[in-house]
Amino acid sequence: MIYVVKSGDCMASIAVEHNFLWETLWNLAENAALKESRQDPYVLLPGDQVFIPDLRLKEVPRATDAKHTFTKRGVRERLRIVITDEHDQPIAGQRYVLEVDRHLRFEGETKGDGSIEQPIPPNAWKGRLSVGEGDEQREYFVSLGRIDPVEEVSGAQGRLLNLGYYDGPVDGRSNAQLTSALLFFQDKYRLEPSGENDDATQAKLKELFGC
Repeated sequence: MIYVVKSGDCMASIAVEHNFLWETLWNLAENAALKESRQDPYVLLPGDQVFIPDLRLKEVPRATDAKHTFTKRGVRERLRIVITDEHDQPIAGQRYVLEVDRHLRFEGETKGDGSIEQPIPPNAWKGRLSVGEGDEQREYFVSLGRIDPVEEVSGAQGRLLNLGYYDGPVDGRSNAQLTSALLFFQDKYRLEPSGENDDATQAKLKELFGC
């Protein structure tokens, strides 16, 4: 079958919905063009098409008239977030609380590089992250799996939003807020101040955002 990607999908969420590992789907010959185009299994665009093969029956020989236990292998994805200040310096050693889809809760401290790593379900949808305590506490709302390719307007909007440069809608439409955000971002990182989502800007966005 052909699955048409929706907003919020990534290969991990698609695979778990159809009882596959994402690597299995990603490496199918039928999905080679998608893999070459997108390059990252976590960055798909609504409308992309993913080939889903039929499930194959696995037969395991066992003795009759006996009880056998089979364990389904669990599938987890790892969420990694790096928290930095306005000067791109890591915020290390700060207590954090991460809530995922309102029913999972993780607590810990940011690492020396400001990072947080937690295993989460492949089909997790959103999260809320609180870092620090008291007046110094910072709060972030995280959309999981909902990032479009960087060359798309919506991909630039999403990355700039998560990096704190943009506060407009992520709708794939250019607007004055996006132009201002791009100019500010380009000025900070000494890029050509075009106000456009050009190649150099895309490369820097991918470097900072991680994909």
